[in-house]
Amino acid sequence: MTSKVDEALGYEQARDELIEVVRRLEAGGTTLEESLALWERGEELAKVCRRWLDGARARLDAALAAEEEATGGE
Repeated sequence: MTSKVDEALGYEQARDELIEVVRRLEAGGTTLEESLALWERGEELAKVCRRWLDGARARLDAALAAEEEATGGE
């Protein structure tokens, strides 16, 4: 479940934080609890990014469909 704070994150913010989470996980040196918390945070950030990308794709598809209708499919 994403929080209201996560929902307010822009794509770039979520992506940048996700990159940092991955970097910390790859670096190691964290406890099991810290690693699990980082993993969970990364999953939430990935969902935020996915929602932004899905929304962008839907907008692009709608714009392309509207353009095709306007030109008569030429």
